[in-house]
Amino acid sequence: MSTATDTDEASGLPVFPSERSARCPFDPPADYAKWRQGDGLRRAVWNGHTVWVVSRFEDIKAALSDPRISADVVGRLQGEERGAGAPPIFPRLDDPEHARLRRMLTKDLTVKRVQGMRPRIQEMVDDFIDQMIAKGQPADIVRDFALPVPSLVISLLLGVPYAEHKFFQQHTSVMMSLHRPQAERTAASQALFGYLRELVARKEREPGDDLISRLLREHVATGDIDRDTVAMNGHILLNAGHETTANMIALGTAFLLQNPDDLARLRDADDPAVIAGAVEELLRHLTIVHSLVARIAVEDVTIGGQLIKVGEGMVMNLPAGNRDPALLNDPDVFDLGRNARGHVAFGHGTHQCIGQTLARAELEIALPTLLRRLPGLELAVPFEELRFRSDMSIYGVHNLPVTW
Repeated sequence: MSTATDTDEASGLPVFPSERSARCPFDPPADYAKWRQGDGLRRAVWNGHTVWVVSRFEDIKAALSDPRISADVVGRLQGEERGAGAPPIFPRLDDPEHARLRRMLTKDLTVKRVQGMRPRIQEMVDDFIDQMIAKGQPADIVRDFALPVPSLVISLLLGVPYAEHKFFQQHTSVMMSLHRPQAERTAASQALFGYLRELVARKEREPGDDLISRLLREHVATGDIDRDTVAMNGHILLNAGHETTANMIALGTAFLLQNPDDLARLRDADDPAVIAGAVEELLRHLTIVHSLVARIAVEDVTIGGQLIKVGEGMVMNLPAGNRDPALLNDPDVFDLGRNARGHVAFGHGTHQCIGQTLARAELEIALPTLLRRLPGLELAVPFEELRFRSDMSIYGVHNLPVTW
């Protein structure tokens, strides 16, 4: 694990991301405020590469909207986890090809489609709480609730049999580790890709009402894309669709348990706008994507007064950006009633998270339902015993034992 004082032995530069303080695990490392206040950008070592860390809110937005800065970092800043010759994934492409592939996927993730899924998501949430209650106390919110809910949602969306969810949870955990050897991460990614290729073949034989079947019908049959591109982009949606939302549910629950006034306000809210606002503030305040958004300059470009030369990499420090006073007043204060829209927890620009509408819906349903159904919810262990995910690309908590 890296800490705020950890440095790379070869370069003497800080290692990014820094580890959060054990006393304040919900807050970004204190050094990030200094990085925002310094001239230019901060040099650091990320994923074994020397990069520029972009920590100011306006600089992050500028970097993520500049066409001279590319999202195609695989093999340059990130290892070739998918294997040589693998088909493209839309988050790591630039426009116009990025936009072309993205448009094929968005039909299943529109506001209207997600609104239609809300009753089914509510049923899933209630079912998992029922199962947790039936199994008895103590329970682990991560294992028994936070992971199963988004896993089942994304499984249904893609047409993945939920009975096979443990396979992709296990391999995604390896892929997201910051400390696993590159060979292990590559093997996990290739195993998932192989699974999705088999699933695509199954969907050709037995199509259903799901995203993969639709892509096969509307885009593979017409020659727009091939089967491996469907499998690879299904792979990305499957990973992102359960890993991020699961950690946000778990970390949000842990945070609220430490802030009982905010917990009570969310639990007792019956106004959808209040619940939606609370979710936005949780997304901003906690910012679980703390080390994944990497870019590379394809031309010389100046961001935040810093010249970034062609070929140099950068990583967006989203937790720091979401605590920038340029975004809102008192950014280190959690204010459930504030308007936190405009944060960069889902990124910014054309590559902003494609599944953000679905993620919001899951959070708006899962968190208040959990708190209402289990009004006596509390930690089953001392807070100090919780293990936070500083070792993973997506921040969160490894386990969350509770009683009620």
